[in-house]
Amino acid sequence: MNRIVFSFFFVITSLIARAQTSDCACFVKGVVKDQHTGQPIVGATVLIVGQNSGVFTDENGRYELRNLCPGAYTLECRIIGYNPFREKLDLTAGHEENFNLLEQEVHLKDVEITAHRTDAPSSQPLSTISGSDLEKTRGQNLAESLKGFTGVTSLQTGSSISKPVIHGLHSNRILIMNNGVRQEGQQWGSEHAPEIDPFIATRLSVVKGAAGVRYGSDAIGGVILVEPEELPFDKSLSGELNAVGFTNGRQGVLSGTLQGGIKGFKGFGWRAQGTIKRGGNIRTPNYFLDNTGISEKNFSLAAGYRKKGLGIDVFYSRFDTKIGIFSGSHIGSVTDLLSVIENGEPFVKSGFSYNIGRPNQNVSHELIKAETHYHFQNGNRFQWTIARQLNDRNEFDLHRPRNDSIAALNHPELTFKLTTLTNDVIWDHKPIAGKLAGQLGISTLYQYNLMDGRPLIPNFNQFNIGFFWMERYVKNGWELEAGMRYDYRTLTSFRIVNREKVSQDFKFSNFSGTLGATRNFSEKFSARLNFGTAWRAPNVSELFSDGVHHGAAAFEKGDATLQPEKALNTIASIKYAGPKFTAELGGYYNIISDFIYLKPQSEPILTVRGAFPYFKYTQTDATFKGIDLSASWEIVKYTTISSKLSYLRVYDQRNNNYLVMIPSNRIDNQIKYELPEDAKWHKAYFSIGNLFVAQQKRVPPASDFMAPPKAYSLWNVQTGTTFNLSEKQQLEVGIAVQNLFNVAYRDYLNRFRYYADDMGRNVSLRLKWKFGA
Repeated sequence: MNRIVFSFFFVITSLIARAQTSDCACFVKGVVKDQHTGQPIVGATVLIVGQNSGVFTDENGRYELRNLCPGAYTLECRIIGYNPFREKLDLTAGHEENFNLLEQEVHLKDVEITAHRTDAPSSQPLSTISGSDLEKTRGQNLAESLKGFTGVTSLQTGSSISKPVIHGLHSNRILIMNNGVRQEGQQWGSEHAPEIDPFIATRLSVVKGAAGVRYGSDAIGGVILVEPEELPFDKSLSGELNAVGFTNGRQGVLSGTLQGGIKGFKGFGWRAQGTIKRGGNIRTPNYFLDNTGISEKNFSLAAGYRKKGLGIDVFYSRFDTKIGIFSGSHIGSVTDLLSVIENGEPFVKSGFSYNIGRPNQNVSHELIKAETHYHFQNGNRFQWTIARQLNDRNEFDLHRPRNDSIAALNHPELTFKLTTLTNDVIWDHKPIAGKLAGQLGISTLYQYNLMDGRPLIPNFNQFNIGFFWMERYVKNGWELEAGMRYDYRTLTSFRIVNREKVSQDFKFSNFSGTLGATRNFSEKFSARLNFGTAWRAPNVSELFSDGVHHGAAAFEKGDATLQPEKALNTIASIKYAGPKFTAELGGYYNIISDFIYLKPQSEPILTVRGAFPYFKYTQTDATFKGIDLSASWEIVKYTTISSKLSYLRVYDQRNNNYLVMIPSNRIDNQIKYELPEDAKWHKAYFSIGNLFVAQQKRVPPASDFMAPPKAYSLWNVQTGTTFNLSEKQQLEVGIAVQNLFNVAYRDYLNRFRYYADDMGRNVSLRLKWKFGA
């Protein structure tokens, strides 16, 4: 692997040197200003669409793009808090293009920080998927949509449930900002996937590394930003209809969006969106997985109003899903469990069915948000956001109660109802001397959880308050940022111990800090370096879990003496973005003291509910270090080769050994051919790719119930195009085949790898009809 990394890096640096010898001499320059105040905008991004190359505006709002070849280009100017603006140019020589941006609502920006409006951390890697690349992932869940990023994979529980993993960290160490609001659900379980419909987003972004200052407590591993399209203020009716079908599971997905303004009501915009999904039993290359169907119904509503510097927005969404849990993961005896692990095949096999029986999960999540902001003419800005979330999770065991009258009620064995209230206020001060811009903020979070059924975690109340201050300085190609934050959290649990009510209080507090620098050597070459700290208090499941977790098919035991995690993360990257060649190399070193993880015990445990793998929450000091490498090269006209490599090593410092459940190293290669444009269709392409995932050999001996699975290699193909049906109508068609050769494999981060293989070949057909402005 070290040889692969060195060779890949050598090739990239050679190609960069070659690419920099271009003799193209065209340029574009200009000034970016606020349309309302007329003041220059510092730190706006001006980029060339489709080439991933761009620059930031300086302290006077000026930008300049040099070394461009003659031809047609589309420039895009964007910054958080403003509507993005695009302009088409036909360059033959130098050109001057000024932008006047219209102030826009807060959640339509590049990055959100615990519901705070702010720009992305310039000194931390930010990866984004949007446009046609995002469209190719439609129909998949959020974690699957993000797996194309280097350093990002997924923690799976079977083939229907997955949650994102960034640099080996997941669950409560990864914050998800859903339309500007910190997503709060029962995310502590490996099978508790984010309750988010990816169809609400036109842009998904990942901020890698500790981001405690900007995003608040818990942002040890990174942040995922789910960002919808800007509301169509004062525009005519438009919309789209997406239909996706998958052969594996015979799954169908249908999603639609309608949006527009209201004639005669200036400054108003609205949007309505909904999705339905239905799928049956998943098939491995050799057998079906019984009871692995899924049913999903989601919708969202949004509206907003703008008048000069004033903005008001409201948003509501509801996510409902029912997910079958593989019945072969619930086994009656320790002997049978060990036999399944040894033989490599499940006891329970079936044919195809859409029926979702026991065990299963039935989950709903509601989010309602209201936000107002005002942009003062002197450059200051005020924002206030309030939100309420209700997460209702019901988990059903394989076995019904033996009492027939109780069984007929079909009550869940576990019920969790988590209510979260957030309140966020932020003040952006006007730039000082045109170079120093910053913001101050305060955020509060109150939540309470009501649990019913067999004891697993207790009821609890939790309160968090945080204060932060950040400043950014931009001058002569340098961008420096620094900030600090203080969070205070209280947690009160309520349990029944020996038939008596017992409450227990916890108090946690700590500081977070960040210090970073970005150097733009040219419009094509840049470097970033960031030092960040973050911390995370143990959650209720880690403190008090004691019983069978049905969805994960595991017995989990908590520890009430656990201490908060504290992380110190160093992350650096260099990037070259040319017209034909793009490459980015990043490295990180994350030290986490008192790292909390689920440690497999030496033997499975037998309960009245059956035999299950046995896990305990424990702590250690751990180091996470790795490399993310990506490159894309247009070797000949219309043909591009791209590669992505993720390399990670995690070490248990206290026990002088490796840690379990760490993602395997992987490399993803793809070659893509794009056909020349045509009057009737465009963006036609064909691609073929290979994903190689190495065997995870860095694990402690005899530390798990099953040795890590072997390495695997999967081939995938995709093709598609877009048809122009009329001036305001488009039809996009895409076909993809995952696991082309139907390879039988098991992924190390799949909690159900003990019982069965992963998904076999899966063919998908994707249609998107778009109409209106």
